[in-house]
Amino acid sequence: MIDLRKMTRIVPDFPKPGIGFFDVTTVLKDGPAFQQVVDTLYDRFKNLQIDKITGIEARGFVYAAALAYKMEKGLILVRKPGKLPAETFRQEYALEYGTDAVEMHKDAVGQGEKILVIDDLLATGGTVTATCKLIEEAGGTVAGIGFMIELDFLHGRDKLKKYDIFSIINIEE
Repeated sequence: MIDLRKMTRIVPDFPKPGIGFFDVTTVLKDGPAFQQVVDTLYDRFKNLQIDKITGIEARGFVYAAALAYKMEKGLILVRKPGKLPAETFRQEYALEYGTDAVEMHKDAVGQGEKILVIDDLLATGGTVTATCKLIEEAGGTVAGIGFMIELDFLHGRDKLKKYDIFSIINIEE
């Protein structure tokens, strides 16, 4: 097994002073490490009854796309405002360093569809909570949520108690 935590680069003071950014591009550029992440997510969720997979901009797209391909499921993109061309749902949320919003096409999720949400990292939980609200607003159900990394010390999981959450790496400090 590859030590994914050791491969993950921490960039200090990004995107603003005092924030340590966990950069997963170091894992993505390594074929076996990237494969390990996708395979681990697949093994965890392969028996989950889902209709589609949602990837959260931007690094979540990469893992979600690979997993959707492997699971033979459709892919939904959740993006920053103004990036999707058709009519969207919008949800604002708080970040550890400010506020932002995400959008999803209104026709991305069908009524009653079960959706797996994938992102690279769980920090405070704002982005993924907003994504889950978009899915539910569209009439879908969040069947599970997967991350490569979870920053336990930021307690993002506390906002997501009603969901099935899996993280490959948990960082406690």
